[in-house]
Amino acid sequence: MLLNTYEPWKFAFSQESENIEGNSYGIIGVPFDSTTSYHSGSRLGPVVVREASFGFEKYNTVFNKDLTATFYDFGDVNVVPGNCQKTCRIVEDTVNELLTLNLKPIIIGGEHSASIGVIKALSEKYEKLTVIHLDAHRDLAFEFIGEKYSHATVMRRAHEVGVDLVQIGIRSSSLDEEEFIKSTYNIQTFKNRDVHRHMDAIEYYLSNIEGPVYISIDMDVFNPAIAPNVGNPTPGGLFVHDIETILETLCRKDVVGLDVVETASNELGDPTAVVAAKIIYDFLTLVE
Repeated sequence: MLLNTYEPWKFAFSQESENIEGNSYGIIGVPFDSTTSYHSGSRLGPVVVREASFGFEKYNTVFNKDLTATFYDFGDVNVVPGNCQKTCRIVEDTVNELLTLNLKPIIIGGEHSASIGVIKALSEKYEKLTVIHLDAHRDLAFEFIGEKYSHATVMRRAHEVGVDLVQIGIRSSSLDEEEFIKSTYNIQTFKNRDVHRHMDAIEYYLSNIEGPVYISIDMDVFNPAIAPNVGNPTPGGLFVHDIETILETLCRKDVVGLDVVETASNELGDPTAVVAAKIIYDFLTLVE
């Protein structure tokens, strides 16, 4: 058990944490949605995603592989409701604990702001970090409704700590965000239509990234028909096979962590939760 965590449930196939094996993975949930601007409920995401994970077999038929990765589920972070900045600091401290144990973080959200703490911790450990950001939105606002720490500003805060960004699935943005991208050199964009029409080009680009990679997946990157219960559903999104292809390409790289955020439901068996659980399940199948 890490400091600042408690255990409401465990992800399927996770190991007991009495004797931790290094160079493996540590799951934490972040049950926080205090800056949500549209559909609330992602604070319950960690519980319903973990429950949904028990619907999968250990053999992954998509990739013809057994899930053999070693990973531990340490439960949920004790968040500070209403205070995003303090919650991000707690997430950062918790991720640093995982890194001390030689574990790579897997985060279940919760709103996307949780990624701020994770990316900050990883950027201090790795000199050159690339964040692969799958989302319907850029999340590059300098502030949102007067707040610098928010689900809508997470990638701006990430960019400020010096990471490179690759944004995939984008189909909603603001003029200010587009102007900001024009002013910088290290943000690469593949919009939703690029995924639908030019996946081979995206695979080629991702396969040539050098150095450590962090993957951040907002569930609204999916078409709402596939994942309806998210904070900000947006038409025209990706499908499960698209994410499978992207993960298969990325998991050949040095992936140092993953988050899957913005599952906003309180129902067990929720379709969005099932898809979110499958992303984590696929990731754990693919990593060595």
